[in-house]
Amino acid sequence: MKLPSTYFAAVLSLILISQSSFAQFSVEKSDEGVKVLLNGQLMTQYLTAAPSPILWPLMSSDGVKMTRDYPMIQTTEGEKTDHPHHRSLWFTHGLVNGVDFWHKGGKVIHQSFGKIEGGKTAVIEATNGWIDDKEVRLLTEKRRMTFGSDGTSRWIDVDAVLIADVDEVVFGDTKEGTFAVRVAETIKVDAKLGGKIVNSEGLIDDKAWGQPAKWVNYTGPINGKTYGIAMFCHPATVNYPNRWHVRTYGLFAANPFGVQPFVGKGELTDGVKIKKSEQLKFRYRVMWHNGITDSKVLDQVFDEFSKSAFPQL
Repeated sequence: MKLPSTYFAAVLSLILISQSSFAQFSVEKSDEGVKVLLNGQLMTQYLTAAPSPILWPLMSSDGVKMTRDYPMIQTTEGEKTDHPHHRSLWFTHGLVNGVDFWHKGGKVIHQSFGKIEGGKTAVIEATNGWIDDKEVRLLTEKRRMTFGSDGTSRWIDVDAVLIADVDEVVFGDTKEGTFAVRVAETIKVDAKLGGKIVNSEGLIDDKAWGQPAKWVNYTGPINGKTYGIAMFCHPATVNYPNRWHVRTYGLFAANPFGVQPFVGKGELTDGVKIKKSEQLKFRYRVMWHNGITDSKVLDQVFDEFSKSAFPQL
């Protein structure tokens, strides 16, 4: 008898829930930021150094690095050294009041920490300033990162608000942004080892580029075993569902602001504008896993995530 896929999804869910009860997180502050440990082993680090805070590495449940080392480590065998601004997991945008925060020019500067705690999940709260090339603070960013584990899958919920500190802030219409990951070298499609991009609309590889979607899943092999990183865009996020700047060479980004570069016709839009003290909301889940390729499972994760409330920041 052939069992339906929903049966396997339900069994997987029960297994993950039972395994997650054993998760115990701890956090350790350091000069570089905060380490997040799961059952005593490194899961990731929140590193605060300019040009922007990042999360690196993302460690799988069996101790594999899921994101590229470069440029944090420049001697990892087999890694290409392109795009040095692609730093594991980061949050910037290519045009903010005409300043490029994606490549260079603008910087996201860590200002302070709020709550930092462990337990069945871990939480890190941080405040950052988006500083332009003339040292003017354009935006205050308030961010909460919640870290969890469901058996062999691990996840981070990133909640952020950007608050305008000047009379007007314009987020430009560019593909260069915004909430991004650079996957490990052997996962990327261009490595031709079996890497694959799939989005919630069923679009595959380069056809997913620039298209709006609720989630995108990027899978591929590391040392002969399939792993993946899925990113989910919550309905509370500005311009949900976001378009995705996801590339076969390993870049993987939700972009709420880019339109014309993705559509490929017409004029650039006027971008997204906010006045002083106004804010924009962003809520994403990043889940790295041991080879989940069933879209029904990812749809279930999205459904659960989409019902969660945006926190008070």
